[in-house]
Amino acid sequence: MYAHFERTGSLTELSSYPRWAQDLIAACEPTKQAVVKHELWTLMRENRLDAAGTRDFMVGVWPVIERFPGYMALNLLKTRYGRSPGENMARRWLVRNIRVEQNHAEYWLNWAEGAGVPQTEVLNGTTPYGTDALSNWCEEVSRSGPLAAGMLATNYAVEGATGEWSQWVYDSADYTESFPKASRAGTLRWLQLHAAYDDTHPWEALEIVCTLVGTSPRPDEVAYLQECVKRSYVSMRITLDRCLDVRRDPWAANEAAA
Repeated sequence: MYAHFERTGSLTELSSYPRWAQDLIAACEPTKQAVVKHELWTLMRENRLDAAGTRDFMVGVWPVIERFPGYMALNLLKTRYGRSPGENMARRWLVRNIRVEQNHAEYWLNWAEGAGVPQTEVLNGTTPYGTDALSNWCEEVSRSGPLAAGMLATNYAVEGATGEWSQWVYDSADYTESFPKASRAGTLRWLQLHAAYDDTHPWEALEIVCTLVGTSPRPDEVAYLQECVKRSYVSMRITLDRCLDVRRDPWAANEAAA
């Protein structure tokens, strides 16, 4: 039976959410850490990611950036105003934030340009093999999954992990100061925004999901939502792996080692 959830504690305190959500997040944490602590971020923040790796990252992740408003629109289509408090919350939140994500696509192109990857290459270049793992999964769950699963997989999992790695990279003086001072703010606008605001954005999505699902969902529903979150993290890791040349071409790496 559905048991209504209404948050009473702080938005960003895990204890404010139902036990099932707390357990889900704890179970997914090791998978998330494989994304947040990925080798690519270390190379980037130490300003050691070479031109090929930078190009593959900007081009390989671009489909997710470009389509993110579309994922949110697909989830918006699942809502009906007045049907439930959770759907009302989701509808308002998605409508408000879709336009924001469009601006983020423009900021991504500015970041790529400043990092030496022309806009034409991002828009029309060949994506590294396998980097579509994340974009394919986000499209699938947003189009075909329940509203709670679609928002949890994208607005909570993907944006949450992105907020953490972007903060870590943005805090690096080695990386940020590698860009000319005159254009630095515009170039790093995408990174700065995600490092600054995404600490609350995923929490808002989590609150909506908990309102949709309630305090006592069926065990199989919770298991499905947990798998959706884990799959987002795994898809992110695969995409990042494929952005690194040594992982994209293991035969070449083996020959080099020999």
